[in-house]
Amino acid sequence: MVSGKWGGTMNLTEPQCGTDLGLIRTRAEPQGDGSYAITGTKIFISSGEHDLTENIIHLVLAKTPGAPESSKGISLFVVPKFMVEDDGSLGARNAVTCGSIEHKMGIHANSTCVMNYDGAIGWLVGEEMKGLAAMFIMMNAARLGVGLQGLAVAEVAYQNAVQYAQDRRQGRALTGPKEPSEKADPLFVHPDIRRMLMEAKALTEGLRALCLWAALQVDLEHAAATDEEKQLAADLVGLLTPVIKGYGTDKGYDIATNAQQVYGGHGYIAEWGMEQYVRDARIAMIYEGTNGVQAMDLVGRKLAQNGGRAVQALFKVVTDEVAAGKADPATADFAARLEKANGELQQATLWFLQNGMKNPDNVGAGAHSYMHLMGIVALGLMWLRMVTAATKLKAAGEGDAAFLDAKLVTARYFAERIMPEAGALRRKIEAGAEALMALPPEMFEAA
Repeated sequence: MVSGKWGGTMNLTEPQCGTDLGLIRTRAEPQGDGSYAITGTKIFISSGEHDLTENIIHLVLAKTPGAPESSKGISLFVVPKFMVEDDGSLGARNAVTCGSIEHKMGIHANSTCVMNYDGAIGWLVGEEMKGLAAMFIMMNAARLGVGLQGLAVAEVAYQNAVQYAQDRRQGRALTGPKEPSEKADPLFVHPDIRRMLMEAKALTEGLRALCLWAALQVDLEHAAATDEEKQLAADLVGLLTPVIKGYGTDKGYDIATNAQQVYGGHGYIAEWGMEQYVRDARIAMIYEGTNGVQAMDLVGRKLAQNGGRAVQALFKVVTDEVAAGKADPATADFAARLEKANGELQQATLWFLQNGMKNPDNVGAGAHSYMHLMGIVALGLMWLRMVTAATKLKAAGEGDAAFLDAKLVTARYFAERIMPEAGALRRKIEAGAEALMALPPEMFEAA
């Protein structure tokens, strides 16, 4: 599999269950020789069937006889498309087939399949009825990968939009013609085009730094010098995983649609390619746990875990670096703005503690806003680090001056145009669940 000669899948979802995996019906019957016969149907299986590799190794969640009906009864099995002989060669075809290939909004290069298991031979991975915990080792890594996918689609859409804004001429600058010898100015002269491109630049550069920092924490969790450092890294990456996946893909989709908007009518035409980025970006908000699930994982599990140790660690990292930033006149303004946003996050966290127990819907109602609020603070921390580094390099006369100036201007845009959203998000959270949950379902029907 590492060489690419074999492929792999993960099989969780079934027609009747997605997020609520306790409802799965796929069964695994022990065969007496250490193997199991797997029977059931799985849906939404990425790369479930194709001829690009010699073999496909399916990881399948199923329940053994007598297992509880809840998620605690789930086991994990490895099921190959072709049986593997003792010498590593491929043998007979296993009893797993593709029932159909989905017709999707995007990601057409990837076959998303319905997979039928008809007594397919599989083997237990790990312990019986510990399958969900085993699968989540992969799921958590995949969620970081999907956050990176949101960033990647945003980046390529942004790069195309920048090129188009340089080439396309429409109208004149509000302050007067910038290129009088031409019949029109480039799109770059228009403030609304700049708004979309600056937001994309500020968010993609911040998200890239956050993804890299999270990747570093994954390494430090295993390789840091002390147990305390390993624990801190594990806490931070666990806390930030739903933020990177949820906030990162929400913003990735927004950036892709704004990049499409830069093209005007041409953005809606397939041959320009922008509509594909929008369609492809949309799935990242859905799979590996919808962004609503990410938000609930953040506020429902990660905040309270270990007595709030992870979020307190994040607050300390931000507070310490803000203090250092405020001590330097060159970074003091940005640090003060981040301090304010971090204060909004701390107040929102406290509000959950005070109001979540009396009405759990208060937590659910504010979860999405909280995830975005933490995303703003996390990106703000990354931008504070970039501002600090750029300022020091510039003062020392090192590095590319134009590049460093661009970093500082982009950071200022983030501070002035994106960080203020933190206050509005906190007020949304503190509005609670009352208006959100008040209407009976029938009142949502069209009049």
